[in-house]
Amino acid sequence: MNRELSPERPHWREKFEELGFHFHSLDGRYWDERACFAFTAQEIDKLEAVTEELHAMCIAAVGHVLAEGRLAELAIPQAFHDYVTRSWHAGEPSLYGRFDLRYDGESEPKLLEYNADTPTALIEAAIAQWNWLEETRAGRDQFNSLHEKLIERWKAIGGRLPRGSALHFACVRDNPEDHGNVEYLRDTALQAGIDARFIYIEDIGWDEPAQSFVDLEEAGIRALFKLYPWEWMLREAFGAHLDRSGIALIEPAWKMILSNKGLLPILWELFPDHPNLLPAYFEPGRVAGDSVEKPLYSREGANVTIRTQSGTRHSIGTYGAEGYIHQAYAPLPNFGGGFVVIGSWIVGDAAAGIGIREDSSPITRNTSRFLPHYFQP
Repeated sequence: MNRELSPERPHWREKFEELGFHFHSLDGRYWDERACFAFTAQEIDKLEAVTEELHAMCIAAVGHVLAEGRLAELAIPQAFHDYVTRSWHAGEPSLYGRFDLRYDGESEPKLLEYNADTPTALIEAAIAQWNWLEETRAGRDQFNSLHEKLIERWKAIGGRLPRGSALHFACVRDNPEDHGNVEYLRDTALQAGIDARFIYIEDIGWDEPAQSFVDLEEAGIRALFKLYPWEWMLREAFGAHLDRSGIALIEPAWKMILSNKGLLPILWELFPDHPNLLPAYFEPGRVAGDSVEKPLYSREGANVTIRTQSGTRHSIGTYGAEGYIHQAYAPLPNFGGGFVVIGSWIVGDAAAGIGIREDSSPITRNTSRFLPHYFQP
């Protein structure tokens, strides 16, 4: 695994605009092809195998949490415990997720956290870096089968949707990144033969007599992909309607368990000393040495505190009211351009590719740069 300098392509911005990747320059420089990462085939094989093993461990953790009645530890409201449990036992299908890994090409990959509910950085991982590869690295390969696997997964999910119903895709208004990711996913669903329609979260209504969510034309919404966190949905006024509406949701309600940082200490309990896990606990003071404090619900690196012998680093935000977990600190590798995190994607039950984020801070944020990669087949 090496970081290589790479010349920018002329007119790459225009190319990405044509591909629907409109937020390529958020905060000045988001996509960054002035450098790239080169892997060996063996390193890619390692990342693929670890990703699928972590996925299997997470599925086991869901079963454990429900069997042992541990939803309250994850700050999931009591009123929704039966809803989550029924979602799991009904086998409601999941589309995707992204594991954030610490990896330097030498030591074992380590799970930092799992973005299981609303992962982003998808269009850049699936489309943008593949476009870069085709134009700059002829004869090389990339760990990236996201597009094909998403289409195939949608075909499988389509057979589970309410018969004759459209699948609505929703995100919040005035968020270009979320909108770009949702529109890309909607396109893959369309390619899978699904009637996929877009609506903003703010435009979804509730029809009390029909006991149904409705779109702007007052048509019932019976199936919804939402790039909107489960913990927010439960606390909205319409959260009380979710169960009785019978709406099919992607991601399903059982993914609340996996999108919660409380997953990390539960995995450590179930698989102690696993080479791809970091020690993690609900209780403070149990991590030996440097540690990271993470809110149960946190996004884009908000309210994370790193405590080391050399000092403390904290990121601001609005999270933390529900509690924190404490994880051993694994310093991110720095290859000369910044601290690096690998986002490894799972689609259905299969590893599907990686995206790389780089930042001057050891806390990865939504402003961290995205760099492409390749490997020699």
